Amino acid sequence: MPTMRGDAMRGLAVFISDIRNCKSREAELRRINKELTNIRQRFRADKTLDGYQKKKYVCKLLFIFLLGHDIDFGYMEAVNLLSSNKYTEKQIGYLFISVIMNSSTEMKQLIIQNIRNDLQSRNPIFINLALQCVANIGDREMAVAFTNDIPRLLISGDTIDAVKQSAALCLLRLHRTSPDSLQLNTEWTARIIHLLNDQHLGVATAAVSLIDALVKRNPDEYKGCVNLAVSRLSRIVTSSYTDFQDYTYYFVPAPWLCVKLLRLLQNYPPPDDPSIRSRLNECLDTILNKAQEPLKSKKVQHSNARNAVLFEAINLIIHMDCESSLLVRACNQLGQFLQNRETNLRYLALESMCLLAASEFSHEAVKKHQDTVINALKSERDVSVRQRAVDLLYAMCDRSNAQDLVQEMLTYLETADYTIREEMVLKIAILSEKYAVDYKWYLDVMLKLIRIAGDFVSEEVWYRVIQVVVNRTDVQSYAAKIAFEALQAPACHENMVKVAGYILGEYGNLIALDPRSTPIIQFDLLHSKYHLCSPTTRCLILSTYMKFVNLFPEIKHHIQDILRHDSNHRSSDVEIQQRATEYLKLSEVCNPTVLATILEIMPPYPEKQSPLLVRLKQKKPLTEPEGVTESQSPPPTTTGHNGDGPKLTETAIHLNQQHQQQQNGLLLSLDTPESNGYYEESTSKPSSSTLQSAKKFLFKNSDILFENDLIQIGIKGETIKSTIHIELYYGNKTTLQLTNFSTNIFALGELESELRINMEPVKSTIDPRAQSKQTGTIDCIADFRDLPMMNISFLYNNMLQKIDCPFPIYINKFIEKAEMDSNNFFLRWRNLEKPSQECQKIFPAKFPMIHEDCRQKLDDFGWSCLMGIDVNAENFCGAGIIHTTSQAIGCLYRLEPNKQAKMYRLTIRASKDDVANRLVELLDDQF
Repeated sequence: MPTMRGDAMRGLAVFISDIRNCKSREAELRRINKELTNIRQRFRADKTLDGYQKKKYVCKLLFIFLLGHDIDFGYMEAVNLLSSNKYTEKQIGYLFISVIMNSSTEMKQLIIQNIRNDLQSRNPIFINLALQCVANIGDREMAVAFTNDIPRLLISGDTIDAVKQSAALCLLRLHRTSPDSLQLNTEWTARIIHLLNDQHLGVATAAVSLIDALVKRNPDEYKGCVNLAVSRLSRIVTSSYTDFQDYTYYFVPAPWLCVKLLRLLQNYPPPDDPSIRSRLNECLDTILNKAQEPLKSKKVQHSNARNAVLFEAINLIIHMDCESSLLVRACNQLGQFLQNRETNLRYLALESMCLLAASEFSHEAVKKHQDTVINALKSERDVSVRQRAVDLLYAMCDRSNAQDLVQEMLTYLETADYTIREEMVLKIAILSEKYAVDYKWYLDVMLKLIRIAGDFVSEEVWYRVIQVVVNRTDVQSYAAKIAFEALQAPACHENMVKVAGYILGEYGNLIALDPRSTPIIQFDLLHSKYHLCSPTTRCLILSTYMKFVNLFPEIKHHIQDILRHDSNHRSSDVEIQQRATEYLKLSEVCNPTVLATILEIMPPYPEKQSPLLVRLKQKKPLTEPEGVTESQSPPPTTTGHNGDGPKLTETAIHLNQQHQQQQNGLLLSLDTPESNGYYEESTSKPSSSTLQSAKKFLFKNSDILFENDLIQIGIKGETIKSTIHIELYYGNKTTLQLTNFSTNIFALGELESELRINMEPVKSTIDPRAQSKQTGTIDCIADFRDLPMMNISFLYNNMLQKIDCPFPIYINKFIEKAEMDSNNFFLRWRNLEKPSQECQKIFPAKFPMIHEDCRQKLDDFGWSCLMGIDVNAENFCGAGIIHTTSQAIGCLYRLEPNKQAKMYRLTIRASKDDVANRLVELLDDQF
């Protein structure tokens, strides 16, 4: 702690010593309580405490707080220390409020005023203390209070370098914690960018970090930084300049600044100006050349600094993806690292080469290192490096090497770490399908894959095998043959039984003439696995038996015996009993013609993007190799059926109705995992978050609110007068549990007095492929304009995920349709003639001017559509009542389309001022 006199802070030292010497928790508590009592008495009784004494007691309180005890006094004494002119006292005051911030509004105002006084002082030490405090607290109030003061310090010509550096870092902190509250004046943009040229290393480095954060929020405003960043980088790395040569770190000039500049440039495309691009290419070329030079020091700090600059330069080269020579040189440089002794270098090299493999300029160069990567897969000790090697093999795969790489990955899969097996299975499945010249090879690979790693074969993988077989008539006979042979293995994985059962049920007749696979042999072989399988698989096998009844009438009585056995309460599973009963009845009452119609062969599935790619991106987003993003044989989706066995026609639906709603079997939707009643198919790319347009909820009461790779959020609402009942559904799309799940729906500003939000707590965990439901109500107290906000946070794979989005509750949700005749309509219309009660707007049509579409939108918005009101039949008139807890607001509208001019005129009148304006704002861009 800072000292002030000869025995300065001796009391603090004695107190700390006493605490350390306590033999028990109880003794420590007694000593702390004694000290707290003494401090409280001194603060209350002695109003003449000097700054030193206040500092000493505040330090003790801070120490007690850091030991884990609550402190409920001393805040005012700490704030008083901020007014001191002595550094040590001011420092302790700032330290206290930074660590123990009181949420009292009055106290915060005092703190903010003291901070502002120090920021406006001419003492740089005090200014830095204030900036550090603002950054440490970093909340919304601080961002709002100092949104002008701190930028002025940053760009002022009178500010010393140390203060500029602190100001830049403080702004960066506020931008990260409260980006919406920190509003920087656009007039400061050029001067902030110009800090890239500052001669002080600390200022330049801090400025780059700040500009990088600002660029991500508003790239167009700060695009002028590109030229300055290239210029500064050139002056550092090019030998003809001596910029920052005094700031070398183990013979590497300003490595941190170089890395940040290279990272900043990755926010923009390659420069359009040929001279700037040439200069940037020269910088990158120089960095690659320096990487070939002998090391100037044997110390690890030198190689780390040099490699940090090199890898960031390679990342920029990959980002630009336009200079083939640089991309190939970068690939060659990384290839040298693949056999380096340093594990980290091998890892980073493999990771960067995965990105290079996606470029058309460097893909072939990456393939030259195929043998080295395969060797790393076999001999590398570190599992994370082996995983990166698998990623690189996947990325470099194309038609020329697909069979070799798939075979290498299959070989490694037998001994691979359990943590990466599922991901490897997905990659092998994707590559074998995408680059299959002969689909017999694809089927061989997939069945071998299931045999080697059956426990890690997800539903999407074996679903996809079925899809390919159903859609390709040229391999159906071969598929039946190898599926039959796979079942003959003594130890057969359950996923293999599922695949074989499905294929034999559809195409077993194609191999029935072979004496080694007659119908009865197929049936006996499949039934030998029946009792070893789970109930889900048994349901699938029963469906296959029904297919056999149609394909092989000669073994019908064998199958009926099995069905009769399972239907007579011999099975402990209700679903199996029910299915067996229904199938037995179906086989007894239907003649062969009807049975053949009911159990007809599966039709081809519609083509669609592969669900395996979706699953792989959910597990770990990767840059795909060229062409991988589209599948040659895209996955199917169900064609309207969602049963558990063979496709049944309407003749048998009444027999199958109940078990179709239970455990999924053969005919699950093969393009998505099993639904829990909520997941809806999304046409958006799974790798990107889908924040649906909030305005679509003007016309809907239920839909998807948000969706990304991890979670799908749905909303359903029902309004009764001034209250809307909300149901929210949170669907976990992953195979991992979502933990620490929390939600918060809240109103800000004036909206707090206009809406009353009451939501029930939500479960803190959501299981894999499951959903959680949250209910609540929102009461409309008064008419409102803004939307509430919704914050969601949870942990996925121990990583914090946050979602912030507007909550789509608009004023029209509280409109009740009103019916009236022509006389009443015009009487009310004339009574609402005050200018503040009417709003009229003429606007162009954004959608085709179809009469029925307009009527439907108005109806979905909440209005009534009154017929015969307007003399022009093309016009729309209607009414509604907005219900709030305090009053009912009557509203009338008239919408007049002009199809020749492709324009609309919308007029709305309301019994309360300004309500009409809000309703017009909501509707004027929806027609």
